[in-house]
Amino acid sequence: MRKIFLYGILLVVLVSTGTESAGRVGWLRLPEAWYYDLWHQLAGRRHEPQHVVIAAIDDQTRLEHQDEPLVFWSPHFARALAVLRQVGVKVIGLDFLFSVSAESWLKRLKLPGNDQGRTFDLPFREQLAAGKTILAAEEVSAAPGQAKILLPLPDYWGSLPGQLEDVGLANFFHDPDGVIRRFLPSIPTDKGESWITFAALLAQRAASGGTLHSCPPLSCIGFSGPPGTVPRVPFRRLLRPGAESDPQIQGLKDKVVIIAYEPTGVQDIHQTPYSRGFINFPGRFMSGPEVHANIVETLLTGRFPRPVAGPWRLIYLLMVLAVGTTAFFRLTPRQGLVVLGLSAVMVAIFAYLWFCSYWLMPVVTPQLGLLACYLGVLGLRLTGEERERTRLRQIFGRYVSDEVVEKLLATGKQPNLGGEAVTVTVLFSDIRNFTPMSESLAPQEVVELLNNYFSRACEPILEQGGTVDKFIGDAVMAVFGSPAPHPDHARRAITAALAMAARASDFQAWIARRFPGRDWQDFHIGIGLHTGEVVVGNVGSPQRFEFTAIGDTVNTASRLESLTKELGWTIVASAATIKAAGAGVVTGGAKQVRVKGRQEPVEVLEVKSLNQGQDNPSHIPHGGGAHEGQT
Repeated sequence: MRKIFLYGILLVVLVSTGTESAGRVGWLRLPEAWYYDLWHQLAGRRHEPQHVVIAAIDDQTRLEHQDEPLVFWSPHFARALAVLRQVGVKVIGLDFLFSVSAESWLKRLKLPGNDQGRTFDLPFREQLAAGKTILAAEEVSAAPGQAKILLPLPDYWGSLPGQLEDVGLANFFHDPDGVIRRFLPSIPTDKGESWITFAALLAQRAASGGTLHSCPPLSCIGFSGPPGTVPRVPFRRLLRPGAESDPQIQGLKDKVVIIAYEPTGVQDIHQTPYSRGFINFPGRFMSGPEVHANIVETLLTGRFPRPVAGPWRLIYLLMVLAVGTTAFFRLTPRQGLVVLGLSAVMVAIFAYLWFCSYWLMPVVTPQLGLLACYLGVLGLRLTGEERERTRLRQIFGRYVSDEVVEKLLATGKQPNLGGEAVTVTVLFSDIRNFTPMSESLAPQEVVELLNNYFSRACEPILEQGGTVDKFIGDAVMAVFGSPAPHPDHARRAITAALAMAARASDFQAWIARRFPGRDWQDFHIGIGLHTGEVVVGNVGSPQRFEFTAIGDTVNTASRLESLTKELGWTIVASAATIKAAGAGVVTGGAKQVRVKGRQEPVEVLEVKSLNQGQDNPSHIPHGGGAHEGQT
């Protein structure tokens, strides 16, 4: 037991170290990301965004201004900025890269007598100069290993009160599988500088004078829900006369408003945890503006999934593996496999419940650890324990049936080969008048006769789950109830004794054919049965020992077998055996006898038959006694 305990500790330590290391170096990142995405799908809409709204240029807005190219929309943007500032929004983000303007195009056309090339964007620049507005830039790869910042037009960012300090990078951080799960508050450049990202700048300005929750340099986005969760206001409503009095527009007070281009077929869509398809959860892509909106909401609310601290995560892993390994050692491999599956499901459910509270517990690490522990325990059984099982087969396979051996192994409880006290039923049987028979046979014929008889006599013993303990000359000793435990060992012993008596009668026919003309009496056997406590284990010297039963019960059973000739009964059983066998034992004579080695007399009864059922009674073909009854 202590050895198994040490094996278990070593296995848990090795597996936990290996799986935790695999998780830390990133080998388990993709399967953990699979669970992370599934948790988002299962959680659905987690909360209603309170701080951010998207003013969407949708299909209807495009239809109302279908004759106007987007590059000429600066008057509309100016109108929208003025309305939003008037209703008291905190900050406005323009999720557009203004790399070209109407004025620049008009200047290129060089139309005579046209001053719009200098004044067309003036209202928009004036609104930019009024503050509360953030423009978007983008970092692009100019060449392998080289990055370049694409800024808005200088006329635009130069109009901002903070100029470039009011410009944020709209780039997203993608995991190795291309999914956006985390965000960077700032992005380093090749020149050693850092540009704050678009969403982080919006949150910073919105929290001016308030609370901006701190987060690690690379944090998980606390998505409010699947695509469409962030509320939208149609951009066209900002352009209507009297938009300042629109209740929906007035509801934008103290909000972060992101003006974005979101008509059908827009290319600014991205993979998020909601884009992976699961059963009953079709994958859906999320627009870039909504990703920005979720980052803003994350920073302003502090609702972002946080990994559980390393020490607590390790303690949790050790606890899971310790409980699982203990179960695997105690159960059969098949039962352990069921526990493995259930444990894997419980680990996942536990992690999901923590996710709902914005904590990230590992899933794949403990699941992989449980699998490794199960395989480790199985490996130990296939090496050390299986060797022990093979040894038990070699010890008991000669004395008991294969069925008994399998049952003994299936119990998982190995007998104490050094000796243990158990209650059993002992059977002794020998051939009556064997000495005169053997004197008239050659030695080889004696061996032939005994081998044929023992093969017939042992079959009922093995069929009833008994153990053929030893052969003593022409006698057979058998034990019922050990090493494989049988609660009904007394009844099994009586059933085997009746079958042995019947087969002894049939053996007479074989003797007549094999040894014709011999002046022998009919072939008979005597059987003694007694139930009581014995000590079973290995008995002998270091050079030679055998697994056997010893004790007063064995001696008494042997003495009862010797009484069969004196009493004229085929089967003599003690009252203890009859009582332990239960109802249905048909007995003949009964007598109080004294046996050698015991001071107290022993009550014995003749066993004549056993009512196994109305249609299938067991009985002996002959016998005698003073009276007959049923117990």
